[in-house]
Amino acid sequence: MVDTAILVEGLGKQYRIGAAPAQSRSMKDAALDLVRAPLRRVRSLRRTEDTPNIWALRDVSFEIKAGEVIGLIGRNGAGKSTLLKILSRITPPTTGRVTLSGRVGSLLEVGTGFHPELTGRENIFLNGAMLGMRRYEITRKFDEIVDFSGVEKFIDTPVKRYSSGMYVRLAFAVAAHLEPEILIVDEVLAVGDAAFQKKCLGKMSEVTQNGRTVIFVSHSMAAITSLCRRVIIMEKGGVFLDTDIQTGVRVYLQKLFEGDQAGFLAPGEKRFGNGAVLFTDFWMEDTDGNTLPVARSGEDVVLAFAYQTADGAPLRGKLSAGFSLVDDHDRTLFIVYNDYTNQLFEDVSGRGVLRCRINRFPLIPANYRVTGVLNVDGEEADRPEKGLGMMLVTEGDFYGTGRTGSNAAPFMVMGDWSVSAAENAASTLHNALKETTP
Repeated sequence: MVDTAILVEGLGKQYRIGAAPAQSRSMKDAALDLVRAPLRRVRSLRRTEDTPNIWALRDVSFEIKAGEVIGLIGRNGAGKSTLLKILSRITPPTTGRVTLSGRVGSLLEVGTGFHPELTGRENIFLNGAMLGMRRYEITRKFDEIVDFSGVEKFIDTPVKRYSSGMYVRLAFAVAAHLEPEILIVDEVLAVGDAAFQKKCLGKMSEVTQNGRTVIFVSHSMAAITSLCRRVIIMEKGGVFLDTDIQTGVRVYLQKLFEGDQAGFLAPGEKRFGNGAVLFTDFWMEDTDGNTLPVARSGEDVVLAFAYQTADGAPLRGKLSAGFSLVDDHDRTLFIVYNDYTNQLFEDVSGRGVLRCRINRFPLIPANYRVTGVLNVDGEEADRPEKGLGMMLVTEGDFYGTGRTGSNAAPFMVMGDWSVSAAENAASTLHNALKETTP
């Protein structure tokens, strides 16, 4: 039987808008407070009645089994950070309760859990003590933590002098290496450079394989998909959906980008051509026919183009269609026509859908404008001036290795590498030269 690592029941967190933060006070201020307390209590009651409250979380419930790796996703302001602070025991809930089984290590905002006046070395031991570890346990992991963080040169420097990147390096190293049963990691990893992010994801993969429970928050769907098997989507302070990773990512991206196609084929938009047949819609599908809000690099994607003839009657003649993808610098990246591959359509119905499948989509994550043209017997029928819509591409596992590639170029290409011994290559060249020399 799998034990429950985290049980959240009816969790809620309420904040009062405009509440003044606590400030440092002197002995004189404290004495005056005693005198002014009765009047201040009356005023406080009046302000409370007039001050609006906001629920950052409301009626949140879920269960996470020991060893599960959960992706927590949602728009900014959905309540993810508040939930993590409650799970990390940084702030108490207003309603409900949380039951945790095991030590919790968390990496939230930069600097959380570190004392700025203490050195990196001292903060490592402080964090270990907060996790309930003995000094010899921390000492055993100390060298590994420092080596992973890459801040050995500054380990005896107060962390208040660290850059945000150094903070995150050391904080992640501590959280991942001090062996908490539950590891909570927020989007704070985005502060680090690309090389360190990759290193962190590798370490998190190792942690998950060791059977520890992980809650991972990220806006990178590639990272979420590679690490997690289950996802919780938060919206407006509550749990919108708790499901498997593929369903969750698809639903989240669909909600995130819904409405982005508006305006491309709206009535009154300028078009070129004789109007014998017109584009009426554009969308993307997976290979099973499900509508996709976003394409992923390296995955097969189907581009669907709805059309309609001018009079609704079947079209007489040969129909060819083409589309191109244009980046935000107005560079056309590639063009696809069905007549390039001798796939012209004849006598099509008055209304239908043209589909083009692209295997292992090769473009890097970005937003691309899709332009299109319809020709009948070689004559232009429709070419919307603004295009057909936007194609949104997010990270995917193009290479099948978990590596997302570089954003230095728009395309990703699979290469088949080999190596030969230098002496063999030199010998081949030498023999070739001898044969061509008179």
